[in-house]
Parts: sequence; structure tokens; C-alpha cells
Amino acid sequence: MSTAVSPAAVRTLADPDTPFAVVDAHRARRNIARLRARADRLGVGLRPHVKTAKSLDAAALLHDGTPGPVTVSTLAEAEAFADAGYRDLTYAVGIEPRKLPRVTALTRRGVTLRVLLDSTEQAEFVAAAARESGLALPALIEIDCDGHRGGLKPDAPGLTGIGRVLHDAGCLDGVLTHAGESYSAFTAEERRAAARNERDAAVTAARRLRAAGLPVRTVSVGSTPTAHAADDLTGVTELRAGNYVFFDLVMAGLGVCAPADIALSVVVTVIGHRPEYGWIVTDGGWMALSRDRGTAAQPQDQGYGLVTDLSGTLIPGLVMTAASQEHGTLTARDGAALPELPIGTRLRVLPNHACATAAQHHGYHVVDSGRGTSASPAIEAYWPRVSGW
Repeated sequence: MSTAVSPAAVRTLADPDTPFAVVDAHRARRNIARLRARADRLGVGLRPHVKTAKSLDAAALLHDGTPGPVTVSTLAEAEAFADAGYRDLTYAVGIEPRKLPRVTALTRRGVTLRVLLDSTEQAEFVAAAARESGLALPALIEIDCDGHRGGLKPDAPGLTGIGRVLHDAGCLDGVLTHAGESYSAFTAEERRAAARNERDAAVTAARRLRAAGLPVRTVSVGSTPTAHAADDLTGVTELRAGNYVFFDLVMAGLGVCAPADIALSVVVTVIGHRPEYGWIVTDGGWMALSRDRGTAAQPQDQGYGLVTDLSGTLIPGLVMTAASQEHGTLTARDGAALPELPIGTRLRVLPNHACATAAQHHGYHVVDSGRGTSASPAIEAYWPRVSGW
């Protein structure tokens, strides 16, 4: 859990060795409250995805400090959150048989851990494990609403057959879908259309199962873009999203948030200048930011990240345009003058993809811009990430 910073040993972002990850708790709380209010207005439950932060401390903000329903992307996450008292989990990656003993072990501990599948073969594995263990292992059938990465089309002939296999073993819980193509929805209307399509796919699949006499308790939808665009979730029981806690430049490029909402950044230090090339060199490369170039396909390519000063204020026109393993290259956009940043200057870089950037770090130094701004914000806590995959 978090390590608080004692008043006698207050440190600031000027102190730890760079590069390191920073979370602005004020921005994270604001982002969380925004989506929670939307889910309340839409009359659906909220099941946040914890794969981005992978942090018990960040998750504590989601349900006012009380363990609530969450989504995980690995069994290691499921086990870590179960150890911390979370009892209502959805494992939103397709199940395979060698993982079922870990699922069964968590179920024996009193954890509700839903698994995800999209084939008769997987359903039979789950049903067999349930019968062998004497436990109900709740399963969600994945529905493909757009991205085709996984799932069945809502009208797939095999849908009810899979549902029957699960129901006969006491395992059918419901359906789940994820609008992956919403990450290419650049207008508000495109995002609303993606949210409607996501809802309709899940509700149609649930209706078909019920028409076949099969109970459907959970109808789960969500992605960060559609969660913030949905205006009618009739027939849906829960909304999932994860990136929204931190946000990132991809989400800002879509118009889902603004750069001022991004709660995650990486502190780097200027270590050199190449004026003949128009470069400022830092000690933060792709090992600190990741290789993700998610904004490259957007109208405004943000390189590897936008640059702020240590207080979090954007430096106009300064972009991290290149990265090697431990070096980042900053350049000025559109012919702007390169700012004078002496060696030793500390900066913060806003990431393209919060999930990928967070994965490069063991934890987060926490600041709180809600307490006011300063040239070097105080570090209020350290939030470790859960270990393992």
C-alpha cells in the first residue's frame, strides 16, 4: 500500500533520481468523479478496469476507499486485489484451461471471479472445471461489437449453444463487449454512435440468450471513449473503463479529455543539447515512456509526449519527438524557438498511452495539484504497483 511522506522528510519532484512516474491525485480524483457521475445518471453500475494503474492505492479512490467491483486483465491482478479484500472481479481476457486452477482457487476463497470466453471449447473447459470442483465459475460470453479481436457477433448461430453449455454447469453469468474501434472515433457524434453500437450488440446478445430460456444477469459494456459518450444504456447493467483514471494524449486527441486532465506524467532531466539539430536531450527514453505512438494516427501527432515544467504547466510547442532506450529528444514544433533549458532542468512528459507508460515503472510518486501549484510540487505519497503478470 502507499507510503506516506512524513512532514519532517518532505521531498519534492526535484529530489528522486529521474526518470520516475508521477500521479497527480487531484486530477485522478476529478477524473474518477466525472465518470462516476455519468454512470449514476445513466443508471448503471461502474466496474472500473484496474489494468492501467495496477495499484491498490489508485483503486482505493474508485469506491471511496471500500473495495468494490473491478475489472482485471491478468490473474496476478486478480490475486493481488483479492488479497486486498476485493471480492467482485471480472477477468476480461479470454480464459484458457491451464488458468482455471487459479480461478478455482480464488473462488474457493469467496471471490466472485467472472471469466470471459467466446467458444464452445472454452465453455466446455469451464463447465468441466466447475463440475470437478463443485463450484459455480461464473462466465461471460464475449460479444464482438466492432473490433473483431475476440467475441461472437450478436447474431452468431453458436451463441445460445455456448450459453446452454455454461448454464447446464451453473456458470452462465451474462455477456460482455468492448468497443475497440472507439479509439478511432474523432468526433463526439462518432463516439456516441460507437456507444450505441456497443450497447445494442450486448443487449441483442442478451435478448437472444433469454429468448432461449437462458438467464442473463450481467450485460457489460465499456471503453473509455464510449463510457464518456453514452447517452442511453437501457438494457445494460454495468459500465467498464480503465484509462479514464489517468487519461493520456490519445484520449485528449480524441476529445475525451484535455491535456489538463492527464494525471500521469514522467519526470525527466535535461542531460544535453544539440543546437545544430534543434534538440534538447533528456534521460527519459522509451524505457520510461514506452514505445507507444498512439497519437501518430491522429490529426495532431504528439510524438512520444508533450512536455511540461515541473509544476505541470505545458511548455508551448515543446514535444518529445524521438526516443532511444534511455534518451529522449525534445524539439520545438512548427518552427517555434527552442526554450533555454539548462542541463539539470527537470521536466514532466505527458504520455501517449497511460497503460503502456505506467507499465514501465514500479510505482508512482504522488502529488496533489489541488493544494496549489509550486515550482517543485511536494511528494505526498508513493503508490507501488502490484507485482507480477
